[in-house]
Amino acid sequence: MEYILLIVLLVFMIIMMFTSSKKAKKQQEERRNFWTNLQPGTEVITIGGIIGKVVQVDEEYEEIVIETEGTPMRLAFRSISKEYVRPAYVHDDEVDEQGNSLDQDSPARIPAVDQEEPVDPADQTAASEDQQR
Repeated sequence: MEYILLIVLLVFMIIMMFTSSKKAKKQQEERRNFWTNLQPGTEVITIGGIIGKVVQVDEEYEEIVIETEGTPMRLAFRSISKEYVRPAYVHDDEVDEQGNSLDQDSPARIPAVDQEEPVDPADQTAASEDQQR
């Protein structure tokens, strides 16, 4: 009985090692393809968080030159994390309280508050007497 449990655990460990190595190889291949397909003008972000545009790619030495705010920097391929895509941002002045888009020409809309008309106390007592009958 103990041998069966040992064999099952051993087979399970071998399967886990195989699938994790296969996944790692796939990720490594994707990253290598990303680096080789980089073209000048592509915005990238480094693993350190520096954002810049690709100026030059040197595949022989696995180096890349990026420019950020006029400053060129030479980096290794491995320091490039991914292509940079600026996140969408909506300013609070562009939407109302419910998140609906406002027209650029119209002022901010403030939803009207439903207000009840003032009730005369004499009318209120007469209405309550009618309900009791």
